[in-house]
Amino acid sequence: MSDRAPLTRTLAAYIAGFTPDALPAEVMDYTRVLAKDGIGVLYAATHESVTAAQGICDFVEEIAGPGACTLIGRNRKVDPVSAALANGTLGYAADFEPHHPEAILHPIAVMIPTALALSEAEGRTGAEALAAVALGCEMTYRASMAMNPRELYDRGFHPSAIAGSFGAAAAAAFLLGLSEEQTVRALGLAGLQTSGLLAWQDDPREDARPFQMGLAARNGVMSAMLAKRGFGAPDRIFDGGHVVLEAYSDVAVASKLTEGLGTVWDGVMELAIKPYSSVSFLHPALDALVGLLDDNALTSQQIEKITLRFAEAGAHCVDDNPLKGHSAQYILPVRAAMGRLSFLDLFIDRRESDPEVARLAASAEVIRDTGAFNDAFPDFYMGEILLTLTDGRVLSATSKVARGYPEQPLAQAELDRKFEEVTATVCSPARAKALAEAAETLYSAADVSTLTALLAQAPDA
Repeated sequence: MSDRAPLTRTLAAYIAGFTPDALPAEVMDYTRVLAKDGIGVLYAATHESVTAAQGICDFVEEIAGPGACTLIGRNRKVDPVSAALANGTLGYAADFEPHHPEAILHPIAVMIPTALALSEAEGRTGAEALAAVALGCEMTYRASMAMNPRELYDRGFHPSAIAGSFGAAAAAAFLLGLSEEQTVRALGLAGLQTSGLLAWQDDPREDARPFQMGLAARNGVMSAMLAKRGFGAPDRIFDGGHVVLEAYSDVAVASKLTEGLGTVWDGVMELAIKPYSSVSFLHPALDALVGLLDDNALTSQQIEKITLRFAEAGAHCVDDNPLKGHSAQYILPVRAAMGRLSFLDLFIDRRESDPEVARLAASAEVIRDTGAFNDAFPDFYMGEILLTLTDGRVLSATSKVARGYPEQPLAQAELDRKFEEVTATVCSPARAKALAEAAETLYSAADVSTLTALLAQAPDA
């Protein structure tokens, strides 16, 4: 059987034999940092302005079956599949969670809800929940890189959703204790459910965008649960027949699924923590913008026009996108005019209430680069900002690697401040402090109940 499906079998065998002790210490340490950041952003998404979170949780409250899994912000326990769907949607709703620049992924948004749901259902320890997060992120990364994330984007697919289904299946298989044979089927069933059209960019409410992460979490959890019950599935999803890699890519490199498996953890260690609540493509440009504003002591009133140069291959995602969080013509003016950027700006249109934001937004434009910027994408989201000032000067700055990338990590004080600021939108300082402590001590917790009990509570701010 292994000769029939060497790649699928190799992955399944690794997942079936995985234990938290298999993680190098530095990988677990960074997973703990990533998880705390993701947990804060996840809970912030319960804010009443986040329509995707309100809509999906209302839906799940109406249709979900009873279970052991927390529906975040609703003081309700539901079945694992429903919890993964709803909480996975919350995970990406604020667009502020850790991401993988090269592989164009948001795996933390998928893996924390997956890990929490099945850790509650199976009585797993905090260390096991964190290990599942790391495993799922790594498998998501490997699937994306094997398919080629730029190829996926060019075809109109979101790598996070396509590859995320496999990562969630791997995390769920580990937490459910699946055998190698069962894990083969879980991966096969996840492959059947892969989905994720970038068509969500045409939903200005930004409900469809995070829904894709909810689907990935749901797909992985349901696949593993069905496999555990003996449900049939393709047994060579990465190897032959209508192989999933070739379905999504003409330039797939299947060997990237297994190269360095168990020793190289780039799917975790290369994750970046967002300093800005917007599409990650804009983060280098935001750094450049902030640098120009600060270095030249500029006010927004001195700016006549904001111009962004960005790679042609990714420009469709940021050039006048209907989604506020993906529109350079919105995000850059908000930061310039308001002196900050909040995840709530994605759901409350500041152009309608702030004349200065509206003025700058009307002036902003994107130049689609077909040269060096395009060549660097998606390994680097290079952005050049040009500010045309009212006195006739033109200032420019280019950024290649944003703050929050592993090469330029955020300081601990910045991470703490981010957690405090996002949770302050939905809960009291005392509850935010308790949530931070539960996230920080999850590794040593006998189970995840302390954390999930806090996440279950309705917003109080």
